[in-house]
Amino acid sequence: MEVILLEKIQNLGTVGDKVKVRPGYGRNYLLPQGKAVSATEETIAKFEERRAELEKRATETLAAAQARHESMSEAKIKIEAKASDEGKLYGSIGTRDIAIAATEAGYQLNKNEVLLPGGVIRSIGEFEIALQLHPDVSSSIKLEVTPAK
Repeated sequence: MEVILLEKIQNLGTVGDKVKVRPGYGRNYLLPQGKAVSATEETIAKFEERRAELEKRATETLAAAQARHESMSEAKIKIEAKASDEGKLYGSIGTRDIAIAATEAGYQLNKNEVLLPGGVIRSIGEFEIALQLHPDVSSSIKLEVTPAK
């Protein structure tokens, strides 16, 4: 299935690229999310009319992501959680918990932008959390997990 990308997608392409993807990925993810349109002669013509608008929107989202990166570069988030005397949490801290804590601290962050390649956090301590704010903008924040009193 050939599609035209309406926004930059990591490991796939940028705005306006005509790429070949698996039918299920195109039908179930790219098309319903508005990230691409199927590549027919009619949609190619419509895309060419909107190209400048889409490229402008792409540069605006990149600039916004870079501004968020600058504001978060020195961020330190603190989460209190119930823990045992040995420092192990009774639950775990995942991407949603980190995004909520960052939002409460005044940073705009979605849970899908938080990367935890090693899995959820299950102990007390300080952690470096990787963020993917945009396909071209990566950042990180410091997370301190302390025991709840």
